[in-house]
Amino acid sequence: MTNVAVIYYSSTGNVHKLALAAAESAEKAGAEVRLRQVAELAPEAAIASNAAWSAHREATKDIAVASLDDLVWADVILFGTPTRYGLPAAQLKQFIDTTGGIWAQGKLVNKVVSSFTSTSQTHGGQESTILALNNTFYHWGAIIVPPGFADGIQFDIKNGNPYGASHVGYNNEVPGTENLAAAEFQARRAVEIGTALKRGLEAAS
Repeated sequence: MTNVAVIYYSSTGNVHKLALAAAESAEKAGAEVRLRQVAELAPEAAIASNAAWSAHREATKDIAVASLDDLVWADVILFGTPTRYGLPAAQLKQFIDTTGGIWAQGKLVNKVVSSFTSTSQTHGGQESTILALNNTFYHWGAIIVPPGFADGIQFDIKNGNPYGASHVGYNNEVPGTENLAAAEFQARRAVEIGTALKRGLEAAS
């Protein structure tokens, strides 16, 4: 069985919805899945000042916090993050920055990785956020599997992102059917490639 870790950060819930869709799709594809959120770094005062942020934090308090063991365990890793100035959120980046030890041991080599994101504006840095995450994966020696235009959902005007599933949350809009379907396809594709790679490596060893 292929092990999939869906690791994300979400403040008000949009990336969380994409992560849930990806996790459910991976399970339907036959994978064993761990859904994990990274630790919150923002001060309590900042969270309390935003009703949606506070509500989402309370609603997801039972979702386990990601650990390095989740990365070692996984054959496929799906990362989700909102955009912060065209870059991944600090919370996810901080988690990634703790991987030096397992990276040095070669435990991240040949992991299949893929990323998804959400912004508040149409041109708010979705592609640059995913590309920035990819810089880490090059160092890991991981295998980046983007959704590309390998499925009809990728041609939908509300998604259309070959880098990774994405959503525009302008005016408090939540991910729609097209966005969730794109996240589902991305997860299926990553599982398919991850499973084939795992079998091939096992057969060659």
